[in-house]
This record gives sequence, C-alpha cells and structure tokens, in this order.
Amino acid sequence: MKPLQDILIVDLSQFLSAPSATLRLADLGARVIKVERPETGDICRQLYVSNVILNGESTVFRAINRNKESFQADLKVEKDKAQVLKLIEKADVLVHNFRPGVIERLGFDYETIKKINPSIVYGDISGYGDEGPWKSKPGQDLLVQSLSGVTWLNGKISDGPVPVGLAIVDILAGAHLAQGILAGLIKKAKTGEGSKVSISMLESILDFQFESITTFYHDGGAPTIRPESNSAHAYLGAPYGVYQTASGYMSLAMGAIPFVGELIGCDALAAYPERASWFTERNEIKKILANHLLTNTTEHWLSLLEPADIWCAKIMNWDELFAHDGFKILEMIQKVKMGDGFEYETTRCPIKIDGQYMKSSLGSPALGEHTQAIIKEML
Repeated sequence: MKPLQDILIVDLSQFLSAPSATLRLADLGARVIKVERPETGDICRQLYVSNVILNGESTVFRAINRNKESFQADLKVEKDKAQVLKLIEKADVLVHNFRPGVIERLGFDYETIKKINPSIVYGDISGYGDEGPWKSKPGQDLLVQSLSGVTWLNGKISDGPVPVGLAIVDILAGAHLAQGILAGLIKKAKTGEGSKVSISMLESILDFQFESITTFYHDGGAPTIRPESNSAHAYLGAPYGVYQTASGYMSLAMGAIPFVGELIGCDALAAYPERASWFTERNEIKKILANHLLTNTTEHWLSLLEPADIWCAKIMNWDELFAHDGFKILEMIQKVKMGDGFEYETTRCPIKIDGQYMKSSLGSPALGEHTQAIIKEML
C-alpha cells in the first residue's frame, strides 16, 4: 500500500508546474483525476520541446501526466461545471495553476470551494503571486528565470545572461506545491480542517538561490562576478569548475589548491597557499589548471585525485551515463503503458519508502479516456 492510497485529487492544471506536483502525488499513491477541456485538452498535449511525438502527442505531456485519469469537461458549461464540483465535493485535494482572477471567474476559487468541501486541501501555482505589478504576467519558465536573477549565475563573465536549459522553475514550483499539499494533508488528518496552499514560480526560483542571495546581502550588495573561464558557480573560488582534458571534460569541486597541484604535478599552483587567494585570484588559478589538465586524459587525472579524496568527476553525456553500471543499478527508467496499449519509456519516481521505489506502469491518459467510468462510479 502506497502512502497516499485513497487520497483523491482533482487536478484542473495544465502545462508543467502543477502537473509535476500531481504526478509526484500520484506516484505516492494518490488517485489523480485530471480535468481537461474538450477537443484540445491540456495545452501541453501539443507543447513540443522537440520534434519527437509519442502516440500522437508531445513527449512532455506523456512524461508529466502518466499515472493519471482524464475527465473531459468545459468549466464554462454549467452541466460540466456541476459535475466537476461534485467531484471536488468528494476530493481531498484540488489543484490549479490559472492566472489570478481566472479561477474566480470560473467559480472555482478557494472561498467558493471550501463552502462545498471545508476540509479540502486547495493548492494553486501562479507566476508571481496574486499581488503586485507582475501578477497578470504569464508564468512561463524562461520569463520567470529572466526576471529572477538566476541567468546571471550561469556561464562566465564574458557571456550574457545564461538561462538554465531545463524548465527548472516549473519543476521547483511543482515540488514546493507537493510539499505544501502533503503538509495540508497532515493538518487535515490531525484536525479535520482544510488548507489553502499557494506557490508562485518567482518565489520558488528565488528560494532556489538562497545561498547566493544571502551572500549578496552580506557582501554589501556587490555585483555578482562570474569567473572568466571554467565556470560552474558564480561565487565559489578555485578550483570549482569544468575543465577540458585530452580525452573529454571533467569537473573539480572544492579542494586545497597546493595539494591539488601536488597531486597532478602542477608546480605553479604551489604559489597559492592562502585560502583567500583561491577566491581573489581564482581566474589566474583556473587558467593554470586548465592548461595543465589539457596535457592528459580525464581518466588519468581521476586516478590521481579520487584516491586522495579530491571531489572530481568525469563529465558524461547521456550515452555514457546510460551505459554505466552506476546508472543501470538505479533502474531509473521504467516502461509504462497507455490505455490503448502504447508503451513508452520514461523516468520513475525517485522516492524510496521502506526499501521500495514508488513505481507505476500506467502511462498518460487519452483525452477524456476515463470520463464515462468516473461519471458511472462517482457522479
């Protein structure tokens, strides 16, 4: 029995952020009924991040909406709206990610919903919260990254702003929503009372930068200065970075510069014994390191550094990673099957409870696939 067995979630959300939260809750055992508009469904069904199509729709939708049921309803049509409200009456959790104002116009705002289900855990994600000059801006990942300051923490000083090449804000916001909902469910179990859990994408990515923002405030507001080369962190000193070798690339994390130099036979690094210099002179140190590491292979350098407990790693691409025993033993890829028999491979839930991973073989639903069955069972 999974931890969230018998928890019913009505999911009005689309795109990535809130659906990623309901995916994680589904993996933990909750039943997720995804409410989708007729004909088009979740816009994410046609939101392609590449030209790869899985069973007629986008890989993004297939990856983030597995293990859910699809209920087709138009929230602007009274009959459909009444059916969804009846589902919500029975639900433990309601989730949406409409822009502020939209949910009120539809009649699914928290004040309305808690009148019909006082113990509901009501979760919502917005781009920027429900107040302030940005509240009506679209909460799209790249746009939120652009406003958040995070793009100035990647790359090197000669680069312009560099965004993270994943929908990191969406996924962080979804993780925070799942955390808040779980807290709400614990409160409900203890007191019988519901909760409203509100997450904004901007707050999620700001929280993600807690180390750098704290440094900024205690550094007199000094501007962020990225390294000139071999960058992996805007603030950390040498050797922290990514370096090319004769056979590929490797990363170096923290380590005492003279000791690293001794291990790899780079005498020039002995000139930097003071820890403070690893920050103030990191550009010079990194140039010395970069030139030296080009003289031999990644495997050679790792054979010297790893036995001495210097934190380092080979930089792998997916082909190398997926072929490695360190990846294979995790069994991170699972095969799931849709209702029409179509099978595809995707990642599994990374959470292990009592020695068991939270796996499910159920793929993403066809639009409205479960509507009639849900009507018959619950309405």
